[in-house]
Amino acid sequence: MKRKLAEIAAMCGGYVANAGDSDLIIEGVVTDSRKITPGCLFIPLAGERFDGHDFAGDCLQAGAAAVLWAAPKETPPGPGIIVEDTLEAMQALAKSYLAACGTKVVGITGSNGKTTTKDLVFSLLATTFKVHKTQGNFNNHIGLPLTILAMPKDSDVAVLEMGMSGRHEIELLSKLAEPETAIVTNIGEAHLLQLGSRLEIARAKLEILSGMKQGGLFVYNGDEPLIKEVLAEPATVKPDGLEMMTFGLGGANDDYPSGIMFMEDKTVFTSRSGGSTPLELPLLGEHNVVNALAALAVARHYGVSEANIAEGLSRVKLTGMRIETVVGTSGITILNDAYNSSPIAVKAAIGVLEKKRGYRKKIAVLGDMLELGAAEEDFHREVGRFLTPEKVDLLFTYGPLSEKIAEGAAERLEPGTIFAYHDKSELIEMLISMLHSKDVLLVKASRGMKLEEVVDAVKNSSLER
Repeated sequence: MKRKLAEIAAMCGGYVANAGDSDLIIEGVVTDSRKITPGCLFIPLAGERFDGHDFAGDCLQAGAAAVLWAAPKETPPGPGIIVEDTLEAMQALAKSYLAACGTKVVGITGSNGKTTTKDLVFSLLATTFKVHKTQGNFNNHIGLPLTILAMPKDSDVAVLEMGMSGRHEIELLSKLAEPETAIVTNIGEAHLLQLGSRLEIARAKLEILSGMKQGGLFVYNGDEPLIKEVLAEPATVKPDGLEMMTFGLGGANDDYPSGIMFMEDKTVFTSRSGGSTPLELPLLGEHNVVNALAALAVARHYGVSEANIAEGLSRVKLTGMRIETVVGTSGITILNDAYNSSPIAVKAAIGVLEKKRGYRKKIAVLGDMLELGAAEEDFHREVGRFLTPEKVDLLFTYGPLSEKIAEGAAERLEPGTIFAYHDKSELIEMLISMLHSKDVLLVKASRGMKLEEVVDAVKNSSLER
């Protein structure tokens, strides 16, 4: 974003502290005082233990051109825009900038698969349009406006991931971004701790409709009955003229896989919408075919050609640690899926492991799934019961909740194939002692368990060949 200070003030509902600074040129916005760029607008945010206003002077000395400044504070230490609340002003600025650019928005949410689907939609649309997307996990009330404000002004489409931990958070994001197209990938168990039931999670996810533009397209997983239930509720806000399309594995959906072939490093599939023409997806797992169907619906809605669709799918690049195939120095194959976890996601990852062929042993390291609420132990035990000797040869668990995975797995797996740990270093030591270079290893847990440390240790270990 590049604007005069006075223009930015008008866009965010504030006023320039010193009229003589009105013509200052601002290039970009920054909220982290450690990442100041020349000519930027520093936006100080306040948290429970810090207040960015305390660093404003240092930021101006470091090269920031101006600062946003909350009215209750004392005078800004240099050029600034006075606003009532800096966070709300940043959100208003993002909304104004997006409208001024005329960029179309695809909003994506869901309990699982939203980041992968975002990457797929981006890859397909980028064959035809100039596309901007959410980086990393910048998908909340702070990250989404920052994503918008980092967008080049000539972007045709913005693909924005929308995350939440409670009700009305996605509503805020949707009203800020006003998506023309929206996707809900699925409804899982993540955030049961905060919301209490999957039905309430579905209601929270469908808040994405509340800010959609009239006549927009809503693409959702038709295999999930809760989405249809919430759509039918009178309290669900929907734009006028809303079009809807379903995807999933079931044959009642508007689009579904008509054939899937799993290969070592990719998946080939056909779908109802594509007829007999096979598409190659450089991702593993049936769940990623489902994610791809959502992306296909959006791409075709925007007029992307079938040739460009095939090209876009073939070159998709995913955000890290989402069933990322890593080859260790010994030659061992590691499926790194350590970014996040839930019962649905674990079962999908195990499905990928099960279909792996030509390896000595299939080994899974599973850590705690967090934020599952009162039934968390039951969910972990259920995942354990899902495991069979056909799916996994050895199971390692890490964390107190994952002891319940081990308990459930003991009902199906052979004695001596399950190892439960609370100490990560002990787990790593035992795991490495049992691995062979011709094994395939799946590592899956919630982000807070930091199981990428297991991936790194195995990757750099010399194993028996």
